[in-house]
Amino acid sequence: MTDQELNQKVEDALDEIRPFLQSDGGDISLLGIDDGKVVRVQLEGACVGCSVNQMTLKSGVEMTIKKYAPQIDEVINVVA
Repeated sequence: MTDQELNQKVEDALDEIRPFLQSDGGDISLLGIDDGKVVRVQLEGACVGCSVNQMTLKSGVEMTIKKYAPQIDEVINVVA
């Protein structure tokens, strides 16, 4: 799979998650993918200060991304 294909799969996964985050006043952006294994994202809006954002990141975001792109090992949130 090319980097572009992997990027698209991750974006598709984020598109599936985004409505749930937006309903809580937040959002998420893809910053990059390192070595085809580690996805860097940035939680935005209400998600930034939310106490459950680590749980959201691991259970929701990471699980959904791995559904689209099983080769991903980890999803990390980059704090601005």
